[in-house]
Amino acid sequence: MSTAVQPVRYPDLRSEPLMTRRAVWLVALNVLVPGSAQVLAGSKRLGRWGLGSTLVFWAVALVVVALALFWRTPLLDVATSTAALTVVQVFLVYYAVLWVVLTIDTLRLVRIVRTAPRARPVVGGLMALLLVATAGPAAWGAYLSGVQHGLLDGLFSSQAAAADPVDGRYNILLLGGDAGADRTGLRPDSISVASIDAETGQTTLVGIPRNLYDAPFSEGSPLWGEFPSGYDCGDDCLVSFLYTYGEEHPELYPEAEQQGSTPGVEAMRDAAEGVTGLTIQYYALIDMQGFVDLIDALGGIEVDVQQRIPINGGEDAAGQPINVDGWIEPGQQRLDGYHALWYARARHGTSDFDRMARQREVQEAVLSQFQPATVLASFQQVAAAGVQTVDTDVPQGALTAFVELAVKARSQPITSVELVPPTFSNFTPDFDAMRAAVAAATTSATAG
Repeated sequence: MSTAVQPVRYPDLRSEPLMTRRAVWLVALNVLVPGSAQVLAGSKRLGRWGLGSTLVFWAVALVVVALALFWRTPLLDVATSTAALTVVQVFLVYYAVLWVVLTIDTLRLVRIVRTAPRARPVVGGLMALLLVATAGPAAWGAYLSGVQHGLLDGLFSSQAAAADPVDGRYNILLLGGDAGADRTGLRPDSISVASIDAETGQTTLVGIPRNLYDAPFSEGSPLWGEFPSGYDCGDDCLVSFLYTYGEEHPELYPEAEQQGSTPGVEAMRDAAEGVTGLTIQYYALIDMQGFVDLIDALGGIEVDVQQRIPINGGEDAAGQPINVDGWIEPGQQRLDGYHALWYARARHGTSDFDRMARQREVQEAVLSQFQPATVLASFQQVAAAGVQTVDTDVPQGALTAFVELAVKARSQPITSVELVPPTFSNFTPDFDAMRAAVAAATTSATAG
């Protein structure tokens, strides 16, 4: 067939202007409609395959955009399912490879040596840039899908059925474990319950002091038989010590590991339920030491420091700091992971209740940093730090609902109930008054 009839498929190789215009058209077609360059100038079989794949990709992309705008639940289901993420990863890898093949084949069809000399570097450079612009996002998406898959497997490993809300609320036990290099074992120095309205996402944080005495248990708890009047064995019976007690008596909770928990966590859960009067469906144990990597991955946190805080060191006989490695100065500060950890755990010059408040500040500051752009910019580091930092029994099946609640919660202020002095005594606690305060806060949050 003559070049006059099909100049794209059968060009006049002697005409540099024609070959240059042809090259520009083929490059443009390869980007705008992958596969069309092959249909016009190369293997029609490869071209038809490319065109068909392109149409499928466009259709899927339109569906994703429509869902993102009008109905996000199916997308969240995909993002929180390892099986669905595997399909997404294979889908994106396929398109990344396909676009590489089509682009390289288009470069062959262009016959760059037949174009004008000044056009050759332009055409070659443009092909390279467009290859990055097409195959690059698909490959990056496949990589992020793999990271998300690893996050789900490593952090949300439970395959249990999602728990139903109780009285319209999800209640999650939050334990801040201070397991620094200078400490033996892990201690839940920060104890709180996040009570979340299942409809609105309105969240109430209930703070429990770690040095609370006589924590009560319900009759259904394995600890009821040991401590029917509460955890009242003496000076060593602070509520935070129950974690160690549970770990030392695993026979009390023989099914804990099978349920994605530990005997220590279950002992703390029973105590928190007795103190607050709430039914706790899930827990999250947050290693404060692991916050270093997580906060660094997020680029630091903003904290309004109220007083000078020492880094490391101890106190002399007069209660003054000694062997201090540095200070966190008062004022608005952007703290990296190392300084945020010391801000949360430093003891000199402050009470345990002040320390609780600082730990809560750090936790809330971390949550505020979880903006989409911030997380995506260092998703691998955030995911890896999350797996190292958090243990939880929240199952994958509950994640879609919790993500939707988290989106709703971001637009509302977090209310709090601190069960600490002077409002509540930690030595002679009035648990009826504590439970009444918690009930009032969670009921009003639900009603509002």
